[in-house]
Amino acid sequence: MDMMFVEDCCQILDSMRVPITASNREEGEYPYYGANGIQDYVADYIFDDELVLLAEDGGNFGSKERPIAYRVSGKCWVNNHAHVLKPKEGLDIDYLCYSLMFYKVDGMVNGATRQKLTQAAMRKMQIPSRSIDEQKYIVDELNRIIRIKEQRQHELRLLADHIKARFVEMFGDPTTNPKGYPIKVLSEIAEYWNGLTYKPEDVSDEGIIVLRSSNIQNATLDFADIVRVSCKIGDKKYVQDNDILMCSRNGSARLVGKVALIKEVEEPMSFGAFMMIIRSAYYSYLMTYFQMPAFRMQIATGATTTINQITGRMLDAVKLPVPDADTINQFADFVKQVDKSKVAVQKALDETQMLFDSLMQKYFA
Repeated sequence: MDMMFVEDCCQILDSMRVPITASNREEGEYPYYGANGIQDYVADYIFDDELVLLAEDGGNFGSKERPIAYRVSGKCWVNNHAHVLKPKEGLDIDYLCYSLMFYKVDGMVNGATRQKLTQAAMRKMQIPSRSIDEQKYIVDELNRIIRIKEQRQHELRLLADHIKARFVEMFGDPTTNPKGYPIKVLSEIAEYWNGLTYKPEDVSDEGIIVLRSSNIQNATLDFADIVRVSCKIGDKKYVQDNDILMCSRNGSARLVGKVALIKEVEEPMSFGAFMMIIRSAYYSYLMTYFQMPAFRMQIATGATTTINQITGRMLDAVKLPVPDADTINQFADFVKQVDKSKVAVQKALDETQMLFDSLMQKYFA
């Protein structure tokens, strides 16, 4: 297969990028992009085109799940953490994007703590050279698989919304507590603590899995991107069935508060220092409560519901209505039935992902 260099098949528009510090951004309607997608929305734009953005530094380099390249369209602003590429004539923009999404950059990135793909290295990246008809055939095939994936993901969201709707139907809005259930502080019905701190040298292929924020997807555990460590781990740093795993700190505020229920643990697992475990007999009730606006309103500070971290002290202050055990058990039974449907949809989604991965391997490896 003939190959072509990125510098030969793309216009490189990096010189047009302008970073804006968070304090200097004026809020607006235009997306402000960085290495891994939208970082903010601003009042002005510097691009109005069909482009592919490729992570320069801070990207998901080496990930099999999270891409390092993505397509943008229309008016936007791009900071200096993403290379800006515009395909030349004869190169389909979606084909370019797919060819770079999971590009193996081993040996091309540098930096110990924050890896960087320099422009010099990016220019020498190579993608398969194919006719425009071949490119469009491949793009159509991959787009079809992506649409199926999106449909499966939509089905999972609908099932999750079904559980939330049932929660409100049975218990009412936790903020107003219309059914007059007793109010308790969270610490009365649950215990919680932070996870394991480990060093880079503790990471080992043969060690214990340490769950991180990337392992929470759609309120379930995802093992596509795992880290294992070999170090001393205390008993309380191991997860158990029916524990709730929560992201307590993250560079992205939108990820803070994400939760997943630990089920059917098949091997010992721990959880990282930026995560928390909530352990309670009321896990089905709390799992849904943590996904409700009422929870975020209680732990948010200031005038917005933006949360930068969740601490044990913040959870200590959470007050919530707690129904009687029989009612909670009825809700738990309902959740179990919906979970059966979620398992079936997730299985179909996993199979679709495997097909997508095999096609990407076939066309771009």
